[in-house]
Amino acid sequence: MATPADRIAALRGQLALTGLQACLAPTADPHLSEYLPAHWAVREWLSGFDGSAGSLLVTADFAGLWTDSRYWAQAQSQLQGSGITLMRAGAADVPDMLDWAIGHLHQGDRLAVDGRVLDRAAAGRWRAGLDAAGVSLVLDRDPIGAVWADRPALPSAAVFEHLPPHACRSRADNLAAVRHAMQAHGADHHLLSSLDDIAWLLNLRGADVDYNPVFLAHALLDAHQVRLYVAPGKVPADLAARLAADGIGLRDYTALADDLAALALNATLLVDPVRVTAGTLSHAPQVHVIEAINPSQLLKSVKNAAEADNIRQAMAQDGAALCEFFAWFESAQSAGDRVTEIDVDTRLSAARARRPGFVSLSFSTIAGFNANGAMPHYRATESSHAEIQGDGLLLIDSGGQYLGGTTDITRVVPVGTPSAAQRADYTAVLQAHIALARAQFPVDTASSVLDAVARMPLWRRGLDYGHGTGHGVGYFLNVHEGPQSISVRGHMRAHQGMQAGMLTSNEPGLYRDGKWGIRIENLVLAVPAAQTAFGSFLGFETVTMCPIDTRCVVRELLSADEINWLDGYHRQVRERLLPLVDGAARDWLLARTEPL
Repeated sequence: MATPADRIAALRGQLALTGLQACLAPTADPHLSEYLPAHWAVREWLSGFDGSAGSLLVTADFAGLWTDSRYWAQAQSQLQGSGITLMRAGAADVPDMLDWAIGHLHQGDRLAVDGRVLDRAAAGRWRAGLDAAGVSLVLDRDPIGAVWADRPALPSAAVFEHLPPHACRSRADNLAAVRHAMQAHGADHHLLSSLDDIAWLLNLRGADVDYNPVFLAHALLDAHQVRLYVAPGKVPADLAARLAADGIGLRDYTALADDLAALALNATLLVDPVRVTAGTLSHAPQVHVIEAINPSQLLKSVKNAAEADNIRQAMAQDGAALCEFFAWFESAQSAGDRVTEIDVDTRLSAARARRPGFVSLSFSTIAGFNANGAMPHYRATESSHAEIQGDGLLLIDSGGQYLGGTTDITRVVPVGTPSAAQRADYTAVLQAHIALARAQFPVDTASSVLDAVARMPLWRRGLDYGHGTGHGVGYFLNVHEGPQSISVRGHMRAHQGMQAGMLTSNEPGLYRDGKWGIRIENLVLAVPAAQTAFGSFLGFETVTMCPIDTRCVVRELLSADEINWLDGYHRQVRERLLPLVDGAARDWLLARTEPL
C-alpha cells in the first residue's frame, strides 16, 4: 500500500468486512498528545497529510480531511491524487465533521473510531449526535490498525530526572498540591494520561515524543501512593529506587486496564474529560467519575520566581544563538552565497545546540521565504524547499528546549529590497505585537479577551489572521500548554483567567496567500503591574531576547509610544545579550539594536 489512495482502499475493504460504514481517524494517541510517536500517526499514515492538526473521516464513497486554516495550503498540496477531499474547518460553508456524519450516514449505520485515542468529552459529543440520528458509535474496533501491517513500534527512550537547580519544585510539593485539589473535588483517586502533567508532577522527563521532553506513561494517584505505568526498562534502577522512596511504584504500561477494573465499586475517580480517552476509562465502568481540569494543568501554568529566573536565562542563551545565526545569514547574503530554507534550519539548530543547557528543538523549525511564509505551519523538506534569493521576506519560527525553560520565537527579516506593501504589512503586525506587549488588565481576565487587543491595529486596516494570538508555554515541557489561550476560540475553554507567572506567546501575524507571511513572536510573562481601588492588575514582561528587525518598519506609521516601546526593548536585549556574544554576533547585535 504505497500511496494514500491504496491505504484508503484497504480501509474500505476492512470496513466492509467488519460491517462498519464509516471510520474516524483523529490526530491523537492514548495520551492525547499534540506531537505523536510514529506508532500513533494514524491519520498521517492514512492520508499523507503531515500537519499537526486534522481528522480524517472515511466512508464507502467519501474520504474527507478536516483541518483549520493554518494548514489549508499544505493539505491541498499533500492530498493531491489521494481521493481525499479537503474540508476547510472553520469556513462558513463547511460543516463540522460530526454534522457531516449525521447528515450523510443512515439509520443503523456504524461509525468506528479507536476509543484509545478519542477523548472522553469528544466521545460524549459524538455518541449523543449519532444516537439522535440512529447511528452507532463503535469504540472497541481499530479497522485502521488492522490494515497497517508495518506499523512502527512504540518508542523506548529512557526516562530521566529533572533536577535542581533547574527543577524548582519537589515531587513531594507537587503531589501534595494535586492531592489537595483531589480532596477538594471529593475524589479518592486521580487518573493522569496527559504526558506533560505526569512529567511535571514527578519531575521526570523523557524523549518519546519529538520536541516535547516527555515519556509514554499513565499515572494513578490516591491519598498515599502513585502507580506509574511505564514500559519495563525505561526507568533506570537508581531512579526507580528514588521514586519508590517518594511513594511512587512502577507498573507495566499495559497494566492500567486491570488496575482500573480492580478499583472498588464506591471509588471516586477524578479525570480531565479532554485529557483522558474514552477507551482508557472503559476499563473502569464501576467507579464514580468526577470531571474537572487536571489540577496539574493549573499548577504548572503559573511559574514560580525561581522558574521565572531560569526562563530568563534560557531566553538569553536562545537569543545569543539567534545572534550567531543572523550574523551568519546576513554575511552569506552579502557575499551572494546560496542559502536555502533547509540551510536556515540546519544553521540555526546548530547554533542553539552550542548553548549551555540546550536539550533539543521545541518544535520543527519553520523557515518560509515569500509565498512559503504565508503558510503558518510550513516546513521545508529536502524534496520541497525554496532558495532564499531576490527580494522579499523570510519568516523564521523556531524554538529550543533548555533544562531551564522552553523557547518559541518568530522573526521576519528582509531579503534584498522589500516592497512598500510588505513594509506596511510588517509595520501593522509590529503594532499588533506591541499593543499586546503593553497591555494591562485585571487579574483573572479571560485570556481570550486579550486576543482583540492584539488584533485591533490590524482590524483598523481591514486586516486579520486565522490563528490564535498566544498559547501557554511549558517549563522544559510542551511548547504548547494550557490552560490559558489568547485566542478567539479560547472562550470555549474553562480556566482561561490570566494569573501572575503564566508564560504565554505574543504572536500576531498577517498572511498574503501565495505572496508572503509575517509573524512577530515573543514570549511574555504575566507579572503584577498595579494595585488600585479597582483591584489587582497584571501586565506582560517580554522575556524573549532577540532584536526585532527594524529595516521593514515604516517609522511614520508608528506612534511615539510604540517607538519608545521598541527602543526600550532593544536596549534591554542589547544589555542582556552583549555578555553572551562576541565577534560577528556581537557586531550584528549592536547594529540591530540601534534606536529607531
